[in-house]
Formats: sequence, C-alpha cells, structure tokens
Amino acid sequence: MVTFLIIWVLLVFQRLAEVRRAGRNTRKLLREGAREFAPGHYKVMVLLHLLWFAGWLYEVASQGAGWDGRWLLPALAGQALRAWAQQVLGSRWTTRILVFRNEQPVHHGPFRYLRHPNYLGVVLELLSFPLLFGAWRTSLLISLANAMLLHWRIRMEEQAWKTFGS
Repeated sequence: MVTFLIIWVLLVFQRLAEVRRAGRNTRKLLREGAREFAPGHYKVMVLLHLLWFAGWLYEVASQGAGWDGRWLLPALAGQALRAWAQQVLGSRWTTRILVFRNEQPVHHGPFRYLRHPNYLGVVLELLSFPLLFGAWRTSLLISLANAMLLHWRIRMEEQAWKTFGS
C-alpha cells in the first residue's frame, strides 16, 4: 500500500505541475495570436483525469493493493513518451487545442514517428498505472472513456490544422 500511495501522490503532483505549466503556455500562446479550437471538451478531459485518480484510489483502498509488475514497463513508457513530447514542444505544449495561422505541426522528436505521441503516452498511463495495483475496473472504464474522448479530440485537432494552420 505504501508503494501505491507514493506512486499515486507523485502522479498527482506531476499532473498539477503540468496543469500549471500548460496554463502558462496557453496564456502566452493566446497572447501571441494562437486560436483555440473546441474549448468545450477541456472540462470533460479534466473530469476524466480526476475520475481516474479518484477511481484507482477508491478501488485500491476498498479492494486492497496488489502488485502486477507486468504493467510497470508500459506505465513508464507512457511517462517517457509524454515527457519527450512535452520537451520537444517546449512552451508550445499545452492541454488545449491551439493553432497559429499557417503553422505546420511539429515533425521532429517523437512526432517524427507518431502524429500524437503525447496521447499514446496518456493511453499507456491511464491503462497501466491502475493495473499495477490491481485496479482493473478503473483502468477499463477510464481507458474506454479516454478512447472516445481522444477519438473526438484528434478529429478536432486535425480539423484545426486543416482549416486554420497549414
């Protein structure tokens, strides 16, 4: 249970730091002329992540913490992929859909191999971290909800790039 709490708390603080950084980046990009697309989905995305944290906390607290180390590598791969994508994007990284007129999407770093590497990292994390500790219900439900959200969000991003960006 101690290992679970340490990992869970570290991820909470990581996400809070990312939300602050994304907020700073968003404000800067909007001041510089970026246009936001589909802003209404943001609250749904935040709620999904809050439910993820609450879900596996509740599930582990009520069912007991197990340990299934098979999920450690995918969880860490998700972390690494998200960190790499954020590092490459720098001050352009945000949790919202922001596009500058006539700008091209990034095509280096992990973006050379994947169109949306950050999303793959999130998929791996949402699936794997709860499974590390036996919270399979949270993993399943949140992963399904996230798949639906990402399907919609990726379509909106692609449309934003097509109509406003490049």
